[in-house]
Amino acid sequence: MDKEQIRSYAKQIGADLCGFASMDRFEGAPKQMDPRYIFPDAKTCIVLAFRIPRGYFRGIEEGTYFCNYTAMGYAGINEVYGPIVLRELCCFLEDEGYEAVPVPNISFRNNAPEFSDLRVENPPLISLPVAEGKPAPDILVDMRAAAYAAGLGEYGWSKVFLTPEFGPMQRFVALLTDMEIEPDPIFEGKICDRCMSCARMCTGGAISTTESDHLTIAGHDIEFCKLDVHACHNAYRGGIVEYNPFDVNGVGLGEEWSTAQKSSGLELYMRHNHALEGARGCMRECYIHLERKGVLTHKFKNEFRKKGVKPWKIDRSKRPTENVVAAKDNDDKTLF
Repeated sequence: MDKEQIRSYAKQIGADLCGFASMDRFEGAPKQMDPRYIFPDAKTCIVLAFRIPRGYFRGIEEGTYFCNYTAMGYAGINEVYGPIVLRELCCFLEDEGYEAVPVPNISFRNNAPEFSDLRVENPPLISLPVAEGKPAPDILVDMRAAAYAAGLGEYGWSKVFLTPEFGPMQRFVALLTDMEIEPDPIFEGKICDRCMSCARMCTGGAISTTESDHLTIAGHDIEFCKLDVHACHNAYRGGIVEYNPFDVNGVGLGEEWSTAQKSSGLELYMRHNHALEGARGCMRECYIHLERKGVLTHKFKNEFRKKGVKPWKIDRSKRPTENVVAAKDNDDKTLF
């Protein structure tokens, strides 16, 4: 069984892209993010990409249907579809006598902004190493770093990963195996042109246009924006009232759920649908720019956003009251 047979099978069972990295390409990774600690005998990291269909963003782009992207384009790929395909590929390799360890894009550490970058000097302690010299469970593999090591594309300025096929519109999973497979070459193209559309359209203002961070992967220096992860997390959850139609009272988000937030129905929605901002800058605006430049290999008959159309923004001074049921000042259940 050779590399192309594995790639072909991965696509046959549902992956859109498949790349191969040798484990030495993870040299220098922080211990808490190093996949070699998950499977020390691994020889190869296989990275699969699953595109986010463009139509998953349509409802948010129009401001009329938000659950599609949050349920199917985010959790559906990370927690359902990706793991199913990973299992099939694991069985495929193990039927040939090679161990295969699935690494889905799921981790408890990824649920709060303080865990979004484990390169910080003293991350909060939420688990203990089981032995001296080991990282604490669970290791959070940086899927963007894995995708880069597997030759699938490059980091965009926003730190979102870009592929030549789909731009920013995909999610990744990884698989570690003791089968030694020739790695794919590191991507040497140029997708991101530093147009800064991502920064201009980020509703949280989380993407710096002047300051940058760097990573070194497989001897390659990678530059991307200095990202304000707390501002990103707040906007991502719908904390900017001009871009959150579910925040009926326009109260925004805080550390605690206020009475006004609960009465508006915001709490109930937010507990289950986090990605309300819909990646306006880092994914949608980036995609629009790359599509109009004609650099993506996956083409559509029509543009995602027609020229001259301005993206929506809620004017709170003209907030409609028709069909909005005000919550009562008592202990009644939340009304919408």
